[in-house]
Amino acid sequence: MKITLVNPPYPLGVHSHPPFIPLGLAYLGAVAEQAGHEVTVIDCQAEHLNYTAFRTRLSSVPSDVVGLTATTLLYKSAMQLIDIAREVHPDAVTILGGSHVTFWDENALNEYPSLNVVVRREGETTFIELLEKLQEKASLGKVLGITFRGKDGKIVRTPDRPLIEDLDALPFPAHHLMPLENLKRMGKILFPLMTSRGCVFWCDFCSTVRMFGRGYRWRSAKNVVDEMQLLHDEYGVDQVTFYDDAFSVDRNRVLKICEELHARKLDMTWDCGTRVDMVDREMLKTMHDAGCIAVWMGVESGSEEILGAMNKKIKLDQTRLAWKTAHDVGLMTIANVVLGFPGETEKTAKETINFVKQLNPDDVGFYVATPYPGTPMYDQVIKNGWLRVTDFNKFDTAGPTFETPWLSMEKLAELRYKAYQQFYLRPGYVLKMMRRGGTYGISAVKTSAAYALRAMHIKLS
Repeated sequence: MKITLVNPPYPLGVHSHPPFIPLGLAYLGAVAEQAGHEVTVIDCQAEHLNYTAFRTRLSSVPSDVVGLTATTLLYKSAMQLIDIAREVHPDAVTILGGSHVTFWDENALNEYPSLNVVVRREGETTFIELLEKLQEKASLGKVLGITFRGKDGKIVRTPDRPLIEDLDALPFPAHHLMPLENLKRMGKILFPLMTSRGCVFWCDFCSTVRMFGRGYRWRSAKNVVDEMQLLHDEYGVDQVTFYDDAFSVDRNRVLKICEELHARKLDMTWDCGTRVDMVDREMLKTMHDAGCIAVWMGVESGSEEILGAMNKKIKLDQTRLAWKTAHDVGLMTIANVVLGFPGETEKTAKETINFVKQLNPDDVGFYVATPYPGTPMYDQVIKNGWLRVTDFNKFDTAGPTFETPWLSMEKLAELRYKAYQQFYLRPGYVLKMMRRGGTYGISAVKTSAAYALRAMHIKLS
């Protein structure tokens, strides 16, 4: 079959990241090619395609199936593309997967008649079985992990599919399908790697556990480094980033990956994300010696009270120790912070902002607590009637979407802006990042300059 996989564009005017390889589509492309299908990827973000340009592009690509992925922020954008796909290829089957629609499946089918099938949770095995049934023109009723509109118009929801236990069995992502030239940033492409799925914790603002299971499944050290070797040899890659939700849950596996990198003398740098309570000096030092240059960890809050409300299950002293240890061994650090979680007050938010400055990370993300479907926080916000913004195009973690009795949306937005301003406009920080150089240093200095210009009310054209 002719399969077209699509990464939708961001809605206009939202906070967005520079384009990066959509790893989920790269895996789906790989398994589909392995099964003998012909695959085309259209990455609207990387190729700068608006809806009109997408229509033109899709018209030139024969398609039996048009499959899209979408986070909550990209949901409505994806649906506009599905409407276009229905007009351009009226006989094609339209499929949507991803975190948002996993928890919005029946709503999506009710809201958009152009959508045929929703793939829930992990997509690879489900997608291949679905393609088999479509090719055979057989019933979809026994395909686990999908929600679809039956011939009588009624919505059918099959049971969840068991999660993939042997991640080594998956083929490497099909990077050759991606518009790689469009994904360069500062002259290089940052290739993402997934080395594990799932999480053993359940933070109330995160949908990972409901999406990938409360458990930890991992690829072997050899399989991970085999992929790094392939990227190095075929694409000349010298830097990768691990996209795991918590890279170091299995300490021994991390050490084995480092050993494998040393044994092959593979000259590559990398970064990863993890929890502050899952690192120690020996492991961080071993990671640094094996090419790790940066680690991003969830600080989330500088208030013990808010950390408890989040169900984060960490203490501030653990965060302080993790940061000191990472700095001592020579690693750069990036802090992930959530402002405005239910229970947050102006006082606790300021405690968080000051705590981050004390940690002195190399970079920081201050994200507004956003109630994504599939999270316990979403259930809490809906139950209490706090939701004020229902347009998913606004769910970009940059602007508030709900209001609690403790903190107004206006005050939260002001606190977030001041948090960034206070962090990036410290002279000592700017000098440190100028000396640091490289991708992270250059990016940080540019961000500091942007906040300085904004503080002076100067807009760049």
